[in-house]
Amino acid sequence: MSLINTQIKPFKATAYQAGQFIPLTEASVKGRWSVFFFYPADFTFVCPTELGDLADHHAEFQKMGVDLYGISTDTHFTHKAWHDTSDTISKVNYPLVGDPTLSLARNFDVLIEDAGMAMRGTFLINPEGHIKLMEINDDGVGRDAKELMRKVRAAQYVAANPGEVCPAKWAPGAATLTPSLDLVGKI
Repeated sequence: MSLINTQIKPFKATAYQAGQFIPLTEASVKGRWSVFFFYPADFTFVCPTELGDLADHHAEFQKMGVDLYGISTDTHFTHKAWHDTSDTISKVNYPLVGDPTLSLARNFDVLIEDAGMAMRGTFLINPEGHIKLMEINDDGVGRDAKELMRKVRAAQYVAANPGEVCPAKWAPGAATLTPSLDLVGKI
């Protein structure tokens, strides 16, 4: 069953952000667009490249009204240690969420049970708490913040413009489509 258009499930977690441990629940993310960015583990290989890429684009996401949440099954204490010892992770200003109980990874169906780690799952959640985009990558395939931004902008456009859809490679200012019987077979 797909998680698209489902409400995020209740959760409680602790995140590390800006030198502090902060509580986080499903209520914390409502009211704004959010990206939940699951990754396998701290102190690994592809993960810091992804989190660093998001950190480099964090201000742009914020301008779009989007909060970022990096999530792994590590603890918030491990996130702090990684932040304090890695040049790449030290530039991360968004919350790094600990999921040692594996509940978030299970809720979003990205848990690798026998490893106790999350797959590379990306989820866009609208201000009402509904999942509008999901993507799961193999562990060896890193994600790209710019491509994620394009998809977020498309989802925000569609939410603000009911009846319109964004075609492949759509970017702000480009033409959209209005689905109708007249378009069938003409694209």
